[in-house]
Amino acid sequence: MWVYEKKLEFPVKIKKTNPALAKCILTQYGGPDGELAASLRYLSQRFTTVTPEAKATLNDIGTEELAHLEMIGSIVMQLSEDADMQEIKNQGFDSYYVDHGLGIYPASASGVPFTAAYLQSKGDPITDLYEDMAAEQKARSTYEYLLNLTDDPDVAEPLKFLREREIVHFQRFGEALRTVQDYLDSERCFVIPKPNFMNNDKNCGCKKCK
Repeated sequence: MWVYEKKLEFPVKIKKTNPALAKCILTQYGGPDGELAASLRYLSQRFTTVTPEAKATLNDIGTEELAHLEMIGSIVMQLSEDADMQEIKNQGFDSYYVDHGLGIYPASASGVPFTAAYLQSKGDPITDLYEDMAAEQKARSTYEYLLNLTDDPDVAEPLKFLREREIVHFQRFGEALRTVQDYLDSERCFVIPKPNFMNNDKNCGCKKCK
């Protein structure tokens, strides 16, 4: 269950249209390292993780990625909604326009539609968390590349915020990985003890019970 707040996590108020930049930023909506893939990845992986801390981390970050998806959609919309046909054609937005108009569609900057192949849910908590840490670093790199493409502070500030959140998420996943590793490395007894009536031994025989 989620509660929706009718506000962006970080304000987006863009004054200048820039369809070319909108097409590039769209990759963080539905591209290989974008927010949609991140959210679905984490919210799927939480079902098979093994510690409450890791489950909470995946749930919280997966939810926050939905907020970031909303931010990216708002940025793309504001960069393109007031563009005239000449701007759309001159800035290379026409190929997107003929398929989707000014609608927000999950695709990469090169126009490849979103696919579930972008995300992984392996069922092994160690594997999944390493995957997540790599995903956050790839998203950070993408935001840095996008920042290199603009000097508009109205666009740069929300992108900087999103980049910083990728760094925080990477750190949180690192912490979750340590809790999972500690849990898996600990000695745990899941065997129901069977009494030995010869010597009245009620231990199961594992190291923890000896």
